[in-house]
Amino acid sequence: MLALLVLGASPAFAQKKTPAKAPAQKAATTGVPAAVLLKGKSVYTQSCLSCHQADGAGVDGLNPPLGKTDYVLGDKTRLINVLLNGLQGQDINGEPYHNVMPSQDYLTDQQMADVLTYVRNSFGNKASVVTVAEVKAVRGAKK
Repeated sequence: MLALLVLGASPAFAQKKTPAKAPAQKAATTGVPAAVLLKGKSVYTQSCLSCHQADGAGVDGLNPPLGKTDYVLGDKTRLINVLLNGLQGQDINGEPYHNVMPSQDYLTDQQMADVLTYVRNSFGNKASVVTVAEVKAVRGAKK
């Protein structure tokens, strides 16, 4: 009790604290399976986080944000092409970004589908999944 008083909390406040929602609960509301989001997050952490940051906010003037941008929420073929071909010299939502995004074509079709679905459903985004078939079709058209 003394610790609660010292910290300025009351026992009633401590009892009303609710646990944070689990990621699986959030995934259910977006309609995307939690397993897909977890796999996509893993790819994001390994291949995207260093430039686009953990919160997807990017770096002003260097690396664009991934939250609520036309590139992420718009045409899936264009988004898949960004991973396959990289991106340079494009304004994102009217803002210039100067770093070159290298091609991520070393990722498998499944990894691309997972990470793009993760990005399209993270950082304040809510959009349809990217399928392996869509990635294969775009990759096939590139050849």
